[in-house]
Amino acid sequence: MKRHLTKYIYYALVMLGIITTQSCTKNFDTLNVNPDASSKAVPQYIFTKAQYDGTARMLDLLLGTMQYTTSFNDVAGFGSKYVLSQSPQSAAAFTNAYPNEINELGEVLKAVGTDASQVNLQAEARIWKVYCFSRLTDLYGDIPYSQAAQGYNQAIYKPAYDAQKDIYADLLKELDQAAQSLDATKATFGSADLIYGGNTVKWKKFAYSLMLRCAMRMTKVDIAQAQTWAVKAIAGGVITDDADVAKVAYIGAGQDINKNPLALDLYNNDYIAGNGSTNTEGGKYQDVFINYMKANKDPRLAVLSVVWNGGVADTTSAIQKGMSSGLNAKPADFVTYSEPNPKTILLLNSPRLVFTAAESYFLLSEAAARGWYTAATAESLYQNGIAASMRQWSIIAGSAGTISTAQINSYINAHPFNTGGTLDQKMAQIYTQFWVGIFPDAQEVFASYRRTGYPALVPNNYVGNATGGKIFRRMLYPVSEQNLNAASYAAAIARQGSDDFLTRIWWDKQ
Repeated sequence: MKRHLTKYIYYALVMLGIITTQSCTKNFDTLNVNPDASSKAVPQYIFTKAQYDGTARMLDLLLGTMQYTTSFNDVAGFGSKYVLSQSPQSAAAFTNAYPNEINELGEVLKAVGTDASQVNLQAEARIWKVYCFSRLTDLYGDIPYSQAAQGYNQAIYKPAYDAQKDIYADLLKELDQAAQSLDATKATFGSADLIYGGNTVKWKKFAYSLMLRCAMRMTKVDIAQAQTWAVKAIAGGVITDDADVAKVAYIGAGQDINKNPLALDLYNNDYIAGNGSTNTEGGKYQDVFINYMKANKDPRLAVLSVVWNGGVADTTSAIQKGMSSGLNAKPADFVTYSEPNPKTILLLNSPRLVFTAAESYFLLSEAAARGWYTAATAESLYQNGIAASMRQWSIIAGSAGTISTAQINSYINAHPFNTGGTLDQKMAQIYTQFWVGIFPDAQEVFASYRRTGYPALVPNNYVGNATGGKIFRRMLYPVSEQNLNAASYAAAIARQGSDDFLTRIWWDKQ
């Protein structure tokens, strides 16, 4: 009886399986469609994400390299110490960019296509793509460009690396064409555009500002082309008004994507305790930065820096003190060192500035010093750059970042422009002020430092560093490229030079 019962149970289970299988396959196509997914790419949604991702990819480890910050911790202090064992950190921008903003912008352009009614969507996506690719190539040199992010569309899984010279030629062409194609009478991304809300006049200024930045990058390697493109950019009209500053706004609440990425990174990784003592990764401002601002009576010091004094964030200039990048253990007086101001630098709902009026003015000052721009003097443009760099803190932090006109004028008067100096002496002044004025965009300062040699930073020859006590010239490719894209990687190395921190990229050649 037991055997027969077992047999019946077996048959019953088999029949149940058949019925279940039939039930699962009936209306399979309908039942297994995700109701929350779209079968068609919506360019507006993807463009918003690409703007968030492109802004989040500003390489914050360079804050240490440009001697703004440091840590006694070797891991967290990699940027200021160049610790060999932490070298793979430098591959992060490359690893993150391609599956995110680069891929997303490709999908936006694919969705928009050549529809004449969507010319502004195409132009703005092209301009933002130039921004993202230019930042990436400036870190690594030769990178996948013309074949990048084409795995899904063209089955290109091992993209070739383009020579940086060719990348730059195409970036400038893209900016030129995109800027000219913008049409105020046609549709834009509207509120999906986090930077300008679709304002085509401001997008054009952003495009020409990027053109000026790229043009000036080439002064060491192709002075003729640098001048040609700089003149074209200036004629097109660059960002010089505070209202035109390119920035991505954040609400500071909800998901992390809604929070200023630099503020969030610094806050979570180091300063969340808000006491100056139990900083998670041992971070503080570096003595080089703080000493410079104190010596020059810079009014930004009280805006940017605090010392936790009896549990209170104190902005008094006299007590601000930077920490040495040579430390390898927590000092006994750690709490007495300066760190980012919670009301400005760590403000989660502050905008992240992408291209400022200050940067335009400093670049224009150099152009005037070279004789490429005659509508204003290098001196007046230099002064305007300093003023704009101080005003922008009220854009970032409102009243907590406001510096008075009297303070600005006092600082400018105390730092007169050397009108009779050599070009190199003028460059030293311009790009030392650029270093202070563009903070916290350390990645842009890193590029200008490599091109101009200013500010004249003294490298940190920390024990166990990867560069022999020299400041980086480029970042390292991800190790995964050697394994998954070996032929393209090898071709890039053969053309550019070894995959090394001290290999100079195309526009940085001596």
